[in-house]
Amino acid sequence: MATNSNSITLVGNLTRDPELRYTTGGRAVANFGIAVNRRYQVSGEWQEQTSYFNIVAWAELGENVAASLHKGNRVVVFGRLEQREYENREGEKRSMVEVVADEVAPSLRWAQAQIERTERRDSAGGGAPAGGGGGGAGRAPDPVYGDEEPF
Repeated sequence: MATNSNSITLVGNLTRDPELRYTTGGRAVANFGIAVNRRYQVSGEWQEQTSYFNIVAWAELGENVAASLHKGNRVVVFGRLEQREYENREGEKRSMVEVVADEVAPSLRWAQAQIERTERRDSAGGGAPAGGGGGGAGRAPDPVYGDEEPF
């Protein structure tokens, strides 16, 4: 059985602090950028190439990213590529590709991290952050764990 796959894993450094905002419906969304470096040799000389990616993290993932990560932190991002269209200030239509994150984690290759479990929100929207509204209301169950705790 053939399936379409649109997954990407990136390891890089945050180029800016995550910016956390809330939709009009109260759903959290964090935006940040990462730089992914690649070193390779050409005729015995080292070359370096850097690619930049915009990352979007929704709901609790976005809140946790914004509370935990800062510019310069090395992270691992697992997600999917999405293309979206928007209108710029001049009214011209533009298109961009960004990574919608399913998982974001600090890279432990050259650093240590302390894990602090956050309390899970109930399906009635309880536990919403101050100033954020009911972010848990109407949330779809996790596709892997459903309503079970992941660990």
